[in-house]
Amino acid sequence: MQAAASAILCARELVGSRAGFALFEPVSFDVQPGQLLWLEGDNGVGKTTLLRGLLGLNSLEFSSLSFEGKPLPAARAQMQQQTRWLSHQSSLKSVLSLAQNWQFWAVLYEHPLTNAAELAENLGLTGLEDQPVTSLSAGQKKRAQLALLQFGKPALWLLDEPFANLDQSGIALVERLICQHLDMGGAVLSTSHGVLGMRSALAQRAKLLKLIPAQLERESLK
Repeated sequence: MQAAASAILCARELVGSRAGFALFEPVSFDVQPGQLLWLEGDNGVGKTTLLRGLLGLNSLEFSSLSFEGKPLPAARAQMQQQTRWLSHQSSLKSVLSLAQNWQFWAVLYEHPLTNAAELAENLGLTGLEDQPVTSLSAGQKKRAQLALLQFGKPALWLLDEPFANLDQSGIALVERLICQHLDMGGAVLSTSHGVLGMRSALAQRAKLLKLIPAQLERESLK
């Protein structure tokens, strides 16, 4: 399996580990422009570890790994700049308002925030842009974090449980944002327990990657 020339992210024989033990069997994949790659696997198999490892936040082993044709770790800085990481844990500063959090991201990614009220409306948070994060519900915080995906022109989204804490309208919002990103030539690598609940329009665009627990770990649990 050779790397596709147009792929945004290419991985060969990639393995995540924890405490020195491999979590899953080696996987190889390409993430093409306009493609959604969905990570499947049991709890604890290493889906989040894989996503974090791509950004250098966890240890990964691989035979080759490249971003937009450039090998990592040499291309790590470029990948971090052109990737948006959305964790299931909040990245919002609780003492700041939504608008202040968004302004920080806007400066970080050199993408001016011209209208916080309009952004809030687009995320289903009308009138909350000046509210402190501590006053928001879990679902509102999750919607607020989606703003991170709007700044700059990222090629790749890494989404960890993007549907968590969202109601049906919030899930529809995430699906719409993903479709828009794919239509613009972006790519998405995501995990979620809600993959089977996706609407068919998005599910048809997804390619599934199953993570299989490493043999060593399975034997150690017998």
